[in-house]
This record gives sequence, structure tokens and C-alpha cells, in this order.
Amino acid sequence: MRILLVEDDPLLRKSLAQALREEGYSVDTAETGDEGLYKIENTDYDAVVLDVMLPVLDGWTVLDRVRRSKTTPVLMLTARDSGRDRVRGLDGGADDYLVKPFDLMELFARLRAIIRRSAGLAHPVIALGDVTIDLKAKTVQQAGTTVNLTPREYSILEYMALHRGAVVTRTTLYEHIFDEDDDSLSNLLDVHVSSLRKKLGADLIVTRRGQGFCIER
Repeated sequence: MRILLVEDDPLLRKSLAQALREEGYSVDTAETGDEGLYKIENTDYDAVVLDVMLPVLDGWTVLDRVRRSKTTPVLMLTARDSGRDRVRGLDGGADDYLVKPFDLMELFARLRAIIRRSAGLAHPVIALGDVTIDLKAKTVQQAGTTVNLTPREYSILEYMALHRGAVVTRTTLYEHIFDEDDDSLSNLLDVHVSSLRKKLGADLIVTRRGQGFCIER
């Protein structure tokens, strides 16, 4: 899952980006509202963490402009704990709202929830035949036995499971699994998919020639 973090405080931006990467997300960052708006409009993120108090364009303005064309899940951050601000954010199109200072575990849980809701899932466990994916614990089991995946293998499987039944192009997978700082190789995706098939079964991920990959279960 690829996240955009829009935060002007350099220390908080750096620490949050690192924490999100350690949680398994690919992370892009922006330090001003106009930079964040540009990246949101030109990249399909799985979620955006958006601070309210930003230079150039504040978070309210960014949210308003984003909602004119995109449904990307947005979690807003603010230092002001007032009911009026929360109502303004939610009524303005934010999917959730978190007040600083906050617990990292709560941030992760809220992110998982808005991503899950955007995919139409009410429960954090996805069943694909005898393969189950726990989106909360980020674990995978097959026939009750835990299967060890690398972080990138898990990210690919999670994204495809959230879009099961749909063909996912290679370009889309690259855009959602790798962030702007990744120096990825052209065949890296095929290497990871091949490894997933070896670990979870050759028929789990179907290749649609000239189109991409699909989980049909």
C-alpha cells in the first residue's frame, strides 16, 4: 500500500514516514499543501495522511480540491481538538480525523480501517480459498499454517486481495507497492509474484497476458 504523508514539521514528517515504512507501507512525503495536492492529483495513493496546518495551502483547502475529482481515503491530523474542526473535516470529505499528539498504533489502525472501507471490506480478514490474510496482523496462513512472506511479497498479495476479481496491471502494482524513492528493476515484480506462487500455490495469482495479474478466488 502506498501512502502520502503531508506534514510540514520536518521531525514529525521524518519519524512518521519511517514508522509507516516499518509497518510495511510505501511512503511519499510532502511538506506544503500545494506539493501535497500536486502529488495526490497525479498519483493514485491508497490513503493520504493530511495535516490541517500547512503552508501555502492548508489541509482544508487541499481536501476540498481533492474531493472534486478523487475518492482517495484521507486521514486528517490536527493539533486542535474541537468538535467544530472534526465536523468540518468529516463533512468536507475526510474519512477519519486524528488529534495530535496521537498513539502510533491508533494511527495504523485508523489507516487500515479507511483503506479496508474503501475496498468495501467490513472485516480485517480476507479468505482466498485455503489462504487467509489478516490485514491487522499482516500475516498469511494457508490451511491453518503460517506462511512467511517478505514485506514486499505481503504488500503485493494484500493489494491484489483487496482488488480480487479485478485485473491489476503491472503499472498499477508498481505505483502502489513502490514509493517515489524506490529504484525498482523492471523484472522485480515478476520475481515477487513467482515467489508468491511457490509459497501459496501456482493458481493463486493468474496472469492475464497483455493485461496484468488477477486473483479470481
